[in-house]
Amino acid sequence: MVLPLVDEHKPKCYLCHLGFENIEKLREHQNTTHKEFLESHEKNNKREPAPGDVTVF
Repeated sequence: MVLPLVDEHKPKCYLCHLGFENIEKLREHQNTTHKEFLESHEKNNKREPAPGDVTVF
């Protein structure tokens, strides 16, 4: 699949792939249109090592 390079500098919504002029408009779009998705995935945002990760001290 070949992606166009025309709007590469503009932020895109990773859920519906719409492009926006700036990051503030993207955040506003995600907080209104995809509010349920973002709220359901905020709870699963814990940071821990994945199984099999090796930590070097």
